[in-house]
Amino acid sequence: MLHYANGTPNTILSDNQIREALKETFDKLGEKKKVLIIPPDYTRFHSNAGIITSYAYEYYGDKVTDIMPALGTHKPVTAEQRIKMFGNEIPESIFRVHDWRNDVVTIGEVPKELVEAASGGAVNEPWPAQVNKLLWEGDHDLILSIGQVVPHEVLGMANHSKNIFIGIGGSDAINFSHFISACYGMEKMMGQAENPLRKILNYACEKFLHSKPIVYLLTVRGDDVTTQNYVTRGLYVGS
Repeated sequence: MLHYANGTPNTILSDNQIREALKETFDKLGEKKKVLIIPPDYTRFHSNAGIITSYAYEYYGDKVTDIMPALGTHKPVTAEQRIKMFGNEIPESIFRVHDWRNDVVTIGEVPKELVEAASGGAVNEPWPAQVNKLLWEGDHDLILSIGQVVPHEVLGMANHSKNIFIGIGGSDAINFSHFISACYGMEKMMGQAENPLRKILNYACEKFLHSKPIVYLLTVRGDDVTTQNYVTRGLYVGS
């Protein structure tokens, strides 16, 4: 289901327009009691996800019980990075650190037959779908996964299910996903929306996460040649 879509190659969405779009969307979603937000980490600072996270917190307030940056295997966000990206209105106490080595659960496996077909025969072993325990066991009635649609060397295009299965995934899933991409050929993946790894993650999404109340908020960003500023060209919100 698509809740909101606005974007063209020439669109420039102001922060205020984004705030209003989110308010409109959250109003449609109805009242929530326990919200988990999964934004990217500081390496994706320019995604505008920090501002979107702050607007989500502004709307839901203390209903936001957990914010877990999707670190993947990156280092935790520092206090300085957190304030620069997310502002200082969100309490530090609700930020969680994703421990990709220990704090994950395997929720299923993508069959080896699908992995083999998706990878053109390059890999023929099942892929483990892993997520942080907080998402799986946290009993949230809304999970906001925030990211940017952008070319990516492993997944072709970030984001969507990548923010979940890689961003807050486990070591086995992350390492094996990179191996599949390397075997298939990263040069064939970059910038391609349809590719083997995306098929695998989408299968896992549909098969194992269908009961979770995940809503994806994705930006498209680009340069404005007139002002030389980095601007938001599109905002898309949906399940």
